Amino acid sequence: MKNFKILKNCIISGFADEIDKSVDNQIALLKELKISHVEFRSGDGKGIAEFTVEEAKSVKEKLDQNGIRISALGSPIGKIGILDDFEPHFEVFQHVCELAKVMGTDRIRMFSFYLPEEGEPAQYREEVLRRMRRMAEYAAAKNLILQHENEKGIYGDNAARCLDLMEEFYGPAFQCTFDFANFVQCRQDTLEAYDMLKPYISYIHVKDAMWEDGMVVPAGMGDGHVAEILEKLDQNGYQGFLSLEPHLADFAGFKGLEQLSKAKGRSDGASAFCQAYAALVGLLENAI
Repeated sequence: MKNFKILKNCIISGFADEIDKSVDNQIALLKELKISHVEFRSGDGKGIAEFTVEEAKSVKEKLDQNGIRISALGSPIGKIGILDDFEPHFEVFQHVCELAKVMGTDRIRMFSFYLPEEGEPAQYREEVLRRMRRMAEYAAAKNLILQHENEKGIYGDNAARCLDLMEEFYGPAFQCTFDFANFVQCRQDTLEAYDMLKPYISYIHVKDAMWEDGMVVPAGMGDGHVAEILEKLDQNGYQGFLSLEPHLADFAGFKGLEQLSKAKGRSDGASAFCQAYAALVGLLENAI
């Protein structure tokens, strides 16, 4: 265990599909870096929601054999348009809940639906809440935790609307994942966002971005105030996961993760993941 100055009781996890599409290659680098957890989003050519129960069991067995546990499922739940038919998506959600049980995690990363470019977010609020309520109630019945992530283009993209969701649904089954870079890309000051959302934050995505153009950069090298907020988390006793989501290289499935995503200009996912890991460790070791 490294001698961190802050967040000593936190656990580093990450999206290992940014290393490589092969689960075996993901595991190899996680072990090399002594990372004990993974936020499992995809592997061996399939996104998590596409896995059968038997495939999920096989991956879980492989992770177990290598001493790696799952911090959360990096699901695509809530990444459809608010005007799209919800019923097929709810069936996918139910399947993902089943996979979470199989894979030994109670946490599912999710979103709050893409909104049309025309119109105001407020006009879609009631439909967002209806869908979120149905999923939150289902998760509660299954003893699962939905981790809402702020994301470009969805209802909960800025701090005010994330707060709206938390005030409606926060509890054992619905909590906040805080993503620095996504807030920057939405022109949301992250210090303001942290102050608004800190009572609800139970999971952190570690990536940073530049205010000028939204480019994703290693933690601490952008305008997300990552170091300051990590220290605030430490002062407030945060003991959850710090999940690396580098977005520094091209990797299998990246273009399906973000609307209008651009190639990152690199193909060495393992190198990019190591760079992101080193940046985070540097912040944790060298805090003021």
